[in-house]
Amino acid sequence: MPHSDGTAPRKTRIQTQNEELILAAALEVFSAYGFRGSTVDQIATKCGLSKPNLLYYFRRKEDIYVALLEHTLTDWLEPLRAMDAEGDPIVELSNYITAKIRMSRDNPKASRLFANEILHGAPAIGTFLKGPLKELVDEKAAVISGWMDSGRLTRIDPHHLIFSIWSTTQHYADFDVQVNAVLGNPPDLMSKAEEAILTLFIEGLKPR
Repeated sequence: MPHSDGTAPRKTRIQTQNEELILAAALEVFSAYGFRGSTVDQIATKCGLSKPNLLYYFRRKEDIYVALLEHTLTDWLEPLRAMDAEGDPIVELSNYITAKIRMSRDNPKASRLFANEILHGAPAIGTFLKGPLKELVDEKAAVISGWMDSGRLTRIDPHHLIFSIWSTTQHYADFDVQVNAVLGNPPDLMSKAEEAILTLFIEGLKPR
């Protein structure tokens, strides 16, 4: 029930904890069975709540799915938002690339869930992609372009640079089966990947 001033009531600690519990369980279920193959009953069982209790927080499976994608995007986009136009471009881009590769290492299921949504035409988050995501990417592309204009980075299309960072870092989550088939799942896989990706981008972007 909204407050009289139109704002949503503040969630209690238990409500916040239960929503996080539901989203964590939903990630496991959607990752295993896909959106169409998953059910609210499976998610309720996974998180240890009754189905009526779960439906108190999310009315439909679609609502859980969208909330999970929004949660994932919020986490993923935070390092891009943090890119500081006043900072050193090599440091700022290094920090961004490092954050992205570590997100793939620490939460690969979220990356694969997002990739599957995109491969199906982004029916749940298409509006977000064309709106807030595009606005943020355009803003940071302008920052990168400014660094290039001042001679602090080698000239390259900034939008395609961002796309390349996304695809290279998320490869280790989305295609982990292929990576491990080739490399045999070594314990230092992600540390070596981080080193290689940073060298690839940063050495290529340093002004000549």
